[in-house]
Amino acid sequence: MVATNVKSETMALMDKRSALEAEMNAIIDRLCQPGGPGLSGNLVDSEGFPRSDIDIPVVRAERRRLSELRNDHKVTTEKIDQNIQILHSSRLASRSSPPKESVQGNPEGSNNQNSPVVSDVPSASSHNVVLRDSSSDMDVDVMASIPFAMVDEIADASPAAEDGLQLGDQIVKFGNVEAGENLLQRLASEAQTNQGCAIPVVIMRQGAPINLTVTPRTWLGRGLLGCHFRIL
Repeated sequence: MVATNVKSETMALMDKRSALEAEMNAIIDRLCQPGGPGLSGNLVDSEGFPRSDIDIPVVRAERRRLSELRNDHKVTTEKIDQNIQILHSSRLASRSSPPKESVQGNPEGSNNQNSPVVSDVPSASSHNVVLRDSSSDMDVDVMASIPFAMVDEIADASPAAEDGLQLGDQIVKFGNVEAGENLLQRLASEAQTNQGCAIPVVIMRQGAPINLTVTPRTWLGRGLLGCHFRIL
């Protein structure tokens, strides 16, 4: 019952997070369009006067809203992480519990076919972000779908852009980097180590998982990818 309730709550939280991400991406697209002020660009010109080419009150409002959404996104993701730990504990407890043969009424030495079994085999039609009925499958799938970084800057004609990454894409997996500590350093190391080689990347875009390959390489701009990741 606890696992079922946590699963339902986690599904609702993931829906909420997808809505937050969609709104964040829309704001980022508006602020970072050609000629736009960007996420943190100056709102005054070189002479110190307010820029006349943008609507400053609207830009300030959108930047403020983006900050609020990022805070909500962080809180929601932390709650999802907590629920995953609960589901892990539930799964481990169910695996470590001995079969109750006397309750099932099976004689000693029987195959105990009526005892409850937790299946770890996902259905053939499932995807890595679909929440299934089995709690052991569910927590693995939720973990696999949690992004740890977002593309918050990307240059035109850069390797990242040419290989399919877009502003606002959220990184679920970048080569061997999935989660943990020192993520920026590990992302940079992964790119440098695989210069000239295709790196498998899993992203979330508007709530949907997408598989890409990105090849770090030298180009006219800075770095091997030409994009910047912000850790979530």
